Amino acid sequence: MRILSSSVGRKILMSITGQLLIIFILIHLIGNSTIFFGPNGINAYAEHLHSLPPLVWAFRLFMLAAIAIHICYGVTLTLENKAANPGAYAVKRNLKASFASENMIWTGLLVLGFILYHLLQFTIHGTPDVVVGLDSANRPDVFRMVVTSFGNALISLAYMFAMLMLFLHLSHGIPSFLQTMGWNNEKTIPAFGTGGKVISAILMLAYISIPAVILAGLLKL
Repeated sequence: MRILSSSVGRKILMSITGQLLIIFILIHLIGNSTIFFGPNGINAYAEHLHSLPPLVWAFRLFMLAAIAIHICYGVTLTLENKAANPGAYAVKRNLKASFASENMIWTGLLVLGFILYHLLQFTIHGTPDVVVGLDSANRPDVFRMVVTSFGNALISLAYMFAMLMLFLHLSHGIPSFLQTMGWNNEKTIPAFGTGGKVISAILMLAYISIPAVILAGLLKL
């Protein structure tokens, strides 16, 4: 395919998959936020997901494919760009260099590591902190599982650090997407750059709020 044989085509594909991941991040945040409604909120949400296994697994596989494509072309383009012009970043042509832009590959890999751990923890239930059981309505007790895990300060701090890495990745990734798609120009770069940081900060703070309120004792069993 021609789109895969050119660096521009691969950048576009990487950008599109990146935006799909942002949509997933938003959907996941909405689901996670049901924990603020107490056990009945998040446990009812989890029960609804468990009632749709084909759809949920199809969505998971689709998102895993998007992650794989995003990572593959992100790493490939970064290495190709460094080989052609050492020290330059693939999408930095019209964007001012920043810590986030210079370290996209590292923040991305750290977020990937967190995703794998997060799946092992709350999806596969393969970490020792996870408490698996049913609530009084015979539903998966996700509320107890999350509150118990995030009651561990180290786990919560690791989660918060991962969200900081996500903020750094998205704060550059969002305006870079607009740049790659040709929707950005010299006049709009500052506004879109600020917008990317604001959106990324909102997402970071929203995700961090969950372990934060648990550590503060505002959500407890």
